[in-house]
Amino acid sequence: MFSRDKKTPVAEWWWSIDRELLSALILLLACGMVLSFGASPPVAERIGLNEWYFVIRHAMFCLLAIPVMLVTSLLTHRQARFAALGTLIVMLVLLWATLRFGTEVKGARRWISIVGWSVQPTEFVKPAFAVIGAWLFSEFMIHRNVPGRIIATLLMFSIVGALLLQPDLGQTALVMATWAVLLFFSGISWWIIIGMGGAAGALLFGAYTFFPHFARRIDSFVNPEDGNTYQVDRALQSLMEGGWFGRGPGESMANRLIPDAHADFVFSAAAGEFGILFCMALVALIGFICIRAMLAAQRQTSLFARLAASTIAVQFAMQSGINLAVNLNLIPAKGMTLPFVSYGGTSMLAVAFGMGLMLALTRTKPEERMATGLPSYRSAVVAPAE
Repeated sequence: MFSRDKKTPVAEWWWSIDRELLSALILLLACGMVLSFGASPPVAERIGLNEWYFVIRHAMFCLLAIPVMLVTSLLTHRQARFAALGTLIVMLVLLWATLRFGTEVKGARRWISIVGWSVQPTEFVKPAFAVIGAWLFSEFMIHRNVPGRIIATLLMFSIVGALLLQPDLGQTALVMATWAVLLFFSGISWWIIIGMGGAAGALLFGAYTFFPHFARRIDSFVNPEDGNTYQVDRALQSLMEGGWFGRGPGESMANRLIPDAHADFVFSAAAGEFGILFCMALVALIGFICIRAMLAAQRQTSLFARLAASTIAVQFAMQSGINLAVNLNLIPAKGMTLPFVSYGGTSMLAVAFGMGLMLALTRTKPEERMATGLPSYRSAVVAPAE
């Protein structure tokens, strides 16, 4: 099945896939499953559920995520682009439909129920937009008469508009950052970069002015004594009490007090149970995935594949960085999951889809196995998208 001499799709996939990157992703998924055993039972007991409720559901989503990632990684570049386009269209429609038909939780409408399954469309929109945005930008770079950059910008605004109406400022920032990464990779002047920095500051000021819940989070972060910082305080307690080697699975006292120990604050729970060394290894694994994906993307002769794979890798890094920064109390709480580690069905399946696209776009071809000589992002000599 995996012989080099056999030209089956599975054999071709096996010898062209980045196996080290794939192994790292599966290892990260396994780490999330291990952490679920320690962090989830106290949370389930506290809200009156069976202690293994979240563990069982996390395991089920892991079992679904693996085939989603593997099947998606089998796609060719053209098939990956069409899969991303179809996903983006469907999820963008659901994103706007959520504003009318979604379930309201804590004043925000971010979830919509489909056949009894709650879906957060934003999670799937992010990787799909990264791929389609990369395609549009690459077409603009190759054919200057194609308004790819303008279309990608309009598409970004259509996503951001729905997110602001929910409201979901954390995901809004991530989508806009994804667009900014594509703009940067496509080649822009430093004056535009400076202008974008000023625009980002103005947007933050506007969010503080017009979104009360965002203002409360900022105020609580700046003046902890004036706001509700219970969860963040317990997270920091868990980080401190674990020491270098942790107290052992399920033994962290802070885990029993953190409301989202199985979700947004799973990193803090890991520190209490397994220690700082484990957390450093987890961060190193995430870093390896991001760097390995970026290097694999640079080996692609297709400009579209390089842009798309690099952007997905940066998006993965940004989401991971936001979650870790919240756990360390470096930024206000954002409600962002740690990819493949935090509990959450929609998030896990969406990340699996995104990582599958990244693996598909970084697969090697015989004609692409050259050590040097690949054109840079700013080079005019590039291979068009397939």
